[in-house]
Amino acid sequence: MRGSDCDIPDISFCKSSINWLIFNHLRANIFGMLKRNITDNLLAALADSPVVLLNGARQTGKSTLVKTLAVKEHPARYLTLDDTSVLSAIRHDPAGFLAGLDGPVVLDEIQRAPELFVAIKAEVDRNREPGRYLLTGSANVLMLPKLSESLAGRMEILSLWPLSQGELAGTREGFVDAVFSDTLKLSGPSSNDRNATLDKIIQGGYPEAISRKTESRRRAWFNSYITTILQRDVRDLANIEGLTELPRLLSILATRAATLVNYSELSRSTTFPQSTLKRYMSLLEMTFLIQHLPAWSGNMGKRLVKASKLVMSDTGMLAYLLGATSERIVKEGTIGPLLENFIVMELRKQGTWSDTVPQMFHFRTQTGQEVDIVLEDASGRIVGIEVKSSATVGSGDFKGLKMLAEVTGDRFLRGIVLYTGREAIPYGQKLFALPVDCLWTLGADLNDRG
Repeated sequence: MRGSDCDIPDISFCKSSINWLIFNHLRANIFGMLKRNITDNLLAALADSPVVLLNGARQTGKSTLVKTLAVKEHPARYLTLDDTSVLSAIRHDPAGFLAGLDGPVVLDEIQRAPELFVAIKAEVDRNREPGRYLLTGSANVLMLPKLSESLAGRMEILSLWPLSQGELAGTREGFVDAVFSDTLKLSGPSSNDRNATLDKIIQGGYPEAISRKTESRRRAWFNSYITTILQRDVRDLANIEGLTELPRLLSILATRAATLVNYSELSRSTTFPQSTLKRYMSLLEMTFLIQHLPAWSGNMGKRLVKASKLVMSDTGMLAYLLGATSERIVKEGTIGPLLENFIVMELRKQGTWSDTVPQMFHFRTQTGQEVDIVLEDASGRIVGIEVKSSATVGSGDFKGLKMLAEVTGDRFLRGIVLYTGREAIPYGQKLFALPVDCLWTLGADLNDRG
C-alpha cells in the first residue's frame, strides 16, 4: 500500500482513525466505486424531468457520479465546462452549441456559463423529453434567481454533499425516516465510542481528504482546496474587491460554527461593513463552504429568536480552519460545536434521499430555552434533536425539548438527545436518549452492490 501511486490510506492510519471496516471499503471502492445514496433519487428525476441539476461543492463526487450514470444507467454524452474549448464554444453561441448535440447530454460545472440556461430553456420548450440534460454545478443556482427562474417547472435540483457516514460504510442511512415513524425501535448498546466519533468528525467527508495518509496531508489538501474555491469559483461568480480577505473571514466564521449569526458582532470583528459582510457570506454559501440553519417560527404566539445558526458544510474543513487535532480537542474539551455541526450536516445529507424530506431548523426562545435541531415534515409533525457531547444524560438535557413540545402541542412527535454514550434509553413520554452512531445505524439498509 505504501508504494502505491494512488494516495490510498495506509493500514496503520485507518486502524486508528476510521476503523478497519471503512478502510476495507475504501480500499475496494476508492474514488468512484462508492455507492452514493442519492443515486436512486437522481435516476428518478431523470426519468420524468427534462433538466436535472446536481448541485454541490467541488470535490464531493459530482463528476464521478454523473460519469458513471452516463456510461450505465443513463447513457449520455459527457462534456465539462472546465474544458476551455467547450466553454469557448458555449460562450460564442450557446444555442448553436446545444443544437449540435444529439441525445441526452451531461454538462459538468454549468455555473461557468450561466448564459447556457436560457438556451437550455428554449431547447426544452421545443422538446420536453425527460433526461435530456443532466447538469452539475459547484455554485448554488437557488441563490441566483435569474438562473433558477429561467428553468422553473423544467428543472429538478438535487444536492450532493461530502460522503456521509453510511456511504463510507456501504449503507443507506434511514435515521430521518425512523424518527418520523409511528414507533421508534431502539437498538442495543452502541459499539461506537467518543474517540471513534471524534475521528469521524476530524476526517470529514471529502473523498480526497479522507484518502490522505496523515493529518498533515489532509491539512495540505484543505489549504489548497479552500484557496482554489476562493480564488477561482468566487471570482467566477462575482467580481469583488477584497478577495484576499475571504480566507480570514472564513477562519473567523469557523470559530462561530453552530452559533447564532450576529452580523453586528461579525462586522466589528472583521471590520467589514455589514452590507459587504452579507455579500461575502452569500458567496461562501453559494459555493457550499458555509450553510445557514434557519430559526423555527411556526408558532406566532411565542417570542422566538429569529436569527439563523451558522454551519460549516464539512467538519473536516472546520477542524482544519480551527487548527483542531484530536489531541487538542480532547485536551481543551471543545468537541461540542464540532459535534453539533457534524450532526446537522449528517442529517442534511440524509434529507436528500429520505422519504420524509424534512425541513431543518433550530429553536430558541427569548428566555434562552433551545433545541439544536428541529425537523419538520410536510404534514407539520415535529422531531426535536438536542446534541450533547457528554457520555451521560440527565433530566436537564431535555428541558429544551420539553419546551418545544409545549410550544408545538400535538405536532410534536418526539424529542431525542444524541450523546456520546452507548445506550439507547427511553426518557419519558416521547423522549429518548440515543448514541450518536444511531445517525447511521438506526433504520440503515445495506446498499445493493450488484
